Amino acid sequence: MSQNQPTEKQREILFNAFDMNCVAHQSPGLWRHPQDKASDYKTIGYWTHLAKVLEKGKFDGLFIADVLGTYDVYNGTNESPLRTGAQAPVNDPFLLVSAMAAVTENLGFGVTAGTAYEHPYPFARRLATLDHLTNGRVGWNVVTGYLPSAARNMGQEDQMEHDERYNHADEYLEVVYKLLEGSWEDDAVQADKETGIYTDPAKVHSINHEGKYFKVPGIAITEPSTQRTPVIYQAGTSPRGLKFAAENAEAVFVTSPTKEILKSTVAKIRDHAEAAGRDRYDIKVFAMQTIITAEDSAAAQAKYEDYKSYADIEGAMVLISGWMGIDLSTFDPDQPIGSDVKSNAIQSSVATFQKASGDEGNPWTVRQLAEWVGVGGFGPITVGSGAEVAEKLIDWVDYTDVDGFNLAYAITPGTFEDVVEFVVPELQARGAYKTDYVEGSLRNKLFGAGDHVKQTHRAAKYKISNRVAAQA
Repeated sequence: MSQNQPTEKQREILFNAFDMNCVAHQSPGLWRHPQDKASDYKTIGYWTHLAKVLEKGKFDGLFIADVLGTYDVYNGTNESPLRTGAQAPVNDPFLLVSAMAAVTENLGFGVTAGTAYEHPYPFARRLATLDHLTNGRVGWNVVTGYLPSAARNMGQEDQMEHDERYNHADEYLEVVYKLLEGSWEDDAVQADKETGIYTDPAKVHSINHEGKYFKVPGIAITEPSTQRTPVIYQAGTSPRGLKFAAENAEAVFVTSPTKEILKSTVAKIRDHAEAAGRDRYDIKVFAMQTIITAEDSAAAQAKYEDYKSYADIEGAMVLISGWMGIDLSTFDPDQPIGSDVKSNAIQSSVATFQKASGDEGNPWTVRQLAEWVGVGGFGPITVGSGAEVAEKLIDWVDYTDVDGFNLAYAITPGTFEDVVEFVVPELQARGAYKTDYVEGSLRNKLFGAGDHVKQTHRAAKYKISNRVAAQA
């Protein structure tokens, strides 16, 4: 057994809020609800208020999704995503972080950015800049892209084949690691007013990278930040995605509609981490979940029924088609998702939908999938009082070995405010949730092992300290 395996007494549930810089993230149609503020996504006030709510509730982070294209797989046009607001329009997630960091002290920020369309050299600078400004509270959710519309608008006919996208991403991360870990020595910055030397040139090194996709000969243009490399998040659980996660990820976001599927997925992730020479618990696994809660069970159920009345089935079809890379407008709504469906988009989404079952154990039909996704996306929905929800989350953690939950919303910020008011105190009373934050960076808060990547992480091989020591 791993020495780092959490015991039942020590296990605390981790929470990320799951949001996106758009009007309809995972609950298409709910932007019409009178209590929903999602249309304020364009304002700083929306995001600073949300950040303060999450920090009050001791959330570990705000996980911000992103896409660079529209979900035009459904019907092959932009009409449905635009009409329903399904992740369109959407703004840049990176520009939100500084404002939220300014009104919080501990909340982490997992920001999504793809490897397909931006060169790693300027991107590494953006990561380091945010890590400086937040004093080490940034994570990077690495995505390889899945929307053909993004590829076309970046001058390509289509995205790369699924596994080749990961090969490209492997080299992308190698460049980022070399820049952030392997260019500047820890004491390169002298800031010596007597000598007039700010940085000692002898302690800054060119990375001399030349690979299949990128050539980056020079030095990093930023000095080392608190974490050097921000916490690496990743969401793919296809076979190739699992290999990528095992080598790079420190937190993995998964979506499993049942406890049984989630248990299997978590075990695979931990097995792959171990096979890559890491500890089984060097990856924190967050499962998507939507919580509908209130002062008692009846009020929570009434709230859920109210939310369902605003769900937009067309918008749900738009999202599912984009995730799966399959135009569901060509399917009979009462047709099950067959086992022969192939995808060049999110393969784990296809597999999840195919494994999921309806109330009677039969494969879900297209219509059932759309109804499910209508409130909170395709993760599980937990409805009940704060105590009921707390008990269910604890049960999920005990059964599946998951570390925590990526909480999607039905309405925003109302869903998160409800979790903070009703669920967090119940978890704390059961010893299953932190009562205060750990000091330090996001990485130290998650693992309690300092600000920098562990020596077993792939990035460690590029550390300048290891390189200098080897040359000594």
